[in-house]
Amino acid sequence: QVQLVESGGGLVQAGGSLRLSCAASGIIGRIGTMAWYRQAPGKTRELAADIISFGIPHYADSVKGRFTISRDNAKSTVYLQMNSLRPEDTAVYYCNVRKLDGMEYWGKGTLVTVSS
Repeated sequence: QVQLVESGGGLVQAGGSLRLSCAASGIIGRIGTMAWYRQAPGKTRELAADIISFGIPHYADSVKGRFTISRDNAKSTVYLQMNSLRPEDTAVYYCNVRKLDGMEYWGKGTLVTVSS
């Protein structure tokens, strides 16, 4: 069975940093893009960052320059280093993994709360 397990969320003061991890297991076949989405209270889910299999990242304008996405293909793990956090970054962050055949999987989410 496929599992995506996120970790690293928590409460942090504005200006602080957190590092999220998502470890995927049980996936058969090649993994393509790995991504982090987030959903703030009362808002729709949005893409924060993604990274293709060769390691080229893409960021939403709202996080560009502050967040860094990376991956370890040998460990089937994607990371999100979040620096200079702002209260508006408060959200549940979801890991997303897409296979090359189009199948995708979601983690259960990890809560990030940034206090002012």
